[in-house]
Amino acid sequence: MISQNLSKNLYNWNVKKALFLIVLLSLNSNADNSINDPFEEINRATFEFNESLDIYLAKPVAEVYSSFPKPIKKGVTNFFDNLEEIDTSFNQLLQWKPKKAINDFTRFIINTSIGLGGIFDVATKLGLERHEEDFGQTLALWGVPSGPYLMLPVLGPSSVRDLASKPVSSLLSVTFHMTDDDVNISLKAIDALETRERLLEIESLISGDKYNFVKDSYIQYINYEIMDGENVQDDFIDDMDDFLIE
Repeated sequence: MISQNLSKNLYNWNVKKALFLIVLLSLNSNADNSINDPFEEINRATFEFNESLDIYLAKPVAEVYSSFPKPIKKGVTNFFDNLEEIDTSFNQLLQWKPKKAINDFTRFIINTSIGLGGIFDVATKLGLERHEEDFGQTLALWGVPSGPYLMLPVLGPSSVRDLASKPVSSLLSVTFHMTDDDVNISLKAIDALETRERLLEIESLISGDKYNFVKDSYIQYINYEIMDGENVQDDFIDDMDDFLIE
C-alpha cells in the first residue's frame, strides 16, 4: 500500500532512501493527521530555520556538486554507505537477526578491503544484499514508543525515541572514533552534501504544506523501516531503488 512507503526525512541528510520515498509521498493523499506533534509551534520555527540554512548554504553547494562526474559521486555514496555497515550489523544482532548481521559485517570487510575503503561496492556484486538498521529501529522493536515528533535544528525530523538513540548510533559510527577532528568534520560535511545533492532531482514533487509533508513522510517511513518493508508489495519501490543504486 503506497501510504506505507513514504520518506523518512527530507532534511535528515543521512538517509539515502528519502529520494524514492518522497516521490511515493507526493502520490499519496491519505496522510495521517493523528501524528503526535504537541510542539508544533516550536517545530515549525525550527523548520523555517532549517529551510533558510538549506536555501542559502546546503542547496547552492549541492548544485555545484551535482556537476561532478557520476562515477565520482557514486564512489562517495558507496564510501558513506560502507561506514554505516558497522551500525547496521550491531543492530541486526540486537534485533536477533544473526544471519543478516553476518551478511552486513561481511559486506563491510569486503568493501573496505577489496572495495578500496568502500568506494566500490564489491559485496553487492557478490550477492550480499545491503540493509539499513539503527538503534532507533531496535528500540521500536523492543517496544519503546516513539514519543512526540520533533524537528531538530540542522538534523531535521526526529522523535523522542530516535533522539534518545543517537548517542548509541554515534558511538557505532566509524567517524566517531577518528581522533582528527578536522577529518571527522570534513567527512560529515561531505556526507551531508552527497545526500542533499541526491534530493535535488525530486524536491519539486513536494506539494501542500511542506512542514506537514516532511512530518508525514518521516513518520510513515520510520514505520516502514521498522517493519523491514514486509507486507508491502509495490513495484514502484523496486524501480526507484534501482534508480538509487545506478
